[in-house]
Amino acid sequence: MGTSLTQQISEAVKDAMRARDTARLGTLRFLQAAIKQKEVDSRQTLSDTEVTAIIEKQVKQRRESIAAFQQAGRTETAAQEQAELAVLQEFLPQAATAEEVEAAITVAIDQVKAQGLSGGPAMGKIMGLLKAGLAGRADMAAVSAQVKARLM
Repeated sequence: MGTSLTQQISEAVKDAMRARDTARLGTLRFLQAAIKQKEVDSRQTLSDTEVTAIIEKQVKQRRESIAAFQQAGRTETAAQEQAELAVLQEFLPQAATAEEVEAAITVAIDQVKAQGLSGGPAMGKIMGLLKAGLAGRADMAAVSAQVKARLM
């Protein structure tokens, strides 16, 4: 097994410091602080899966901020958030293709329908199945919208 995600982030911080890349360094330090806070709160070292969940949360926050800033006409701030988003996405697993997402949705819907569920309970069950397979590889908000559209 290679280095852990936390170690990769620490190495990236060191590289950013050497390169005097202050924007990248700030984003990485913010991410490190979020990881450290979670470790302190849970009183244990986080696994790569838990670190990925933190990164996903940060990515989601950046996407929401970008949309809000663009709507408000604050393009400079939106561009800064976009740069931070790009740094964070380096540490997420390779994104799933649209075909992979569609296939996963189809499989999950078939599994849940085989259990006889429909409506709200089916949506929750489907999203649970999809989150396990697509976490960190797809925008779960977009996946949720696709599932909703297919269930209608």
